[in-house]
Amino acid sequence: MGFLNQATSKVHRPRGQSVEDKIPDDAEPDDTSILDENEGSIIASLISQLRVGMDLSKVTFPTFVLEPRSMLERITDFMSHPDLIFGAENCDDPEERFVRVLSYYLAGWHIKPKGVKKPYNPVLGEFFRCRYDYPDGTKGFYIAEQVSHHPPVSAFYYVSPANKVCIIGELRPKSKFLGNSVSTTMEGENRVYLMGRPDDGEYVVSMPNMYARGILWGKMVLELGDSCIAKNERNSLYADIQFKTKGYFSGTYNAVSGKIKRGSQELAELAGKWSSVMEYKNLKTGEKRVLFDVQKDGDKVAPKWVAPEDEQELNESRRLWSRLTQAIIAKDMEAATEAKTAVEESQRELRRKREESGERFVPRFFEQKDGRWVPKISLPDDQQEAEKAVQEFIWPQRR
Repeated sequence: MGFLNQATSKVHRPRGQSVEDKIPDDAEPDDTSILDENEGSIIASLISQLRVGMDLSKVTFPTFVLEPRSMLERITDFMSHPDLIFGAENCDDPEERFVRVLSYYLAGWHIKPKGVKKPYNPVLGEFFRCRYDYPDGTKGFYIAEQVSHHPPVSAFYYVSPANKVCIIGELRPKSKFLGNSVSTTMEGENRVYLMGRPDDGEYVVSMPNMYARGILWGKMVLELGDSCIAKNERNSLYADIQFKTKGYFSGTYNAVSGKIKRGSQELAELAGKWSSVMEYKNLKTGEKRVLFDVQKDGDKVAPKWVAPEDEQELNESRRLWSRLTQAIIAKDMEAATEAKTAVEESQRELRRKREESGERFVPRFFEQKDGRWVPKISLPDDQQEAEKAVQEFIWPQRR
């Protein structure tokens, strides 16, 4: 407790008023936050509830640390640069197809709000859906749903029949208080399918962990850390990707590196920063090429079409959290807290009624098969019929 008391006393001062609070070396400006005195006091109150190693799933965070969108929408960041994967099925080299999938996944990390923010925790039964209209006339479709509350599980499904790409996955985040940091372990995986190469089977990609540093003293910094795995078992391809956190005396922020192997043979390396440039090097030929350049291509994000809020259902993400989002954008912390509490209280009441009636929650869009959450749809082989089927699945016509 002595440590917590000492740490908490430091938070009362406004951040940015000490030599300690200069921007950390090598940190991106958008990865850092400065809290004012009022926010620091709220953090101090929050910290008094915490113990090192504590599971944070039941801790209510202050609204100023929230990104104004749900985690269900944030997942769409990984569908932001479709040009990196569209047409991958036309590559005859399995390694090249693997690299295309890898670059598509890695390119999504640069999209984030300024500072250290976390998206809303989705409530049970909440869903987010959108459509992508690509410049060549093709379309992509996305649906995500919160299928479990304890433990929290977000299931998602993206498909572009015309471009022969499908992604099915789930996220199971777990957060812990570590002292001067909060860690979020991102359990779950993305399963990517190149529908034009059915013999490839699935490309499975896991997530790195996230760390919010400096929550007690110093400047708050967001980092990705630890390792994630990408693999395609049908072609014996495997990548071990390291997201490197900055050491106390050495290292840099946002660094990423990895090796691509076929069996035990090393084929290639990747290195760089997920916030700027990532490069791929073929170990056999020595050839290097850029996997993704944020400065050059980071703004080329595929736009989403989302129905206007007044046309959305009550538990659709943007409508469900509309008051909270408006309050955060207006920087009205009191109104934001009231809006967030209203949603949470409503969910507690729904849960109480289900328990009293013995009703079991059944997800609308997803079901569990062999321990995995999958969408409740099987696509026809014909492209046009597939688009019609997925459109009807995600936006059923009112009868």
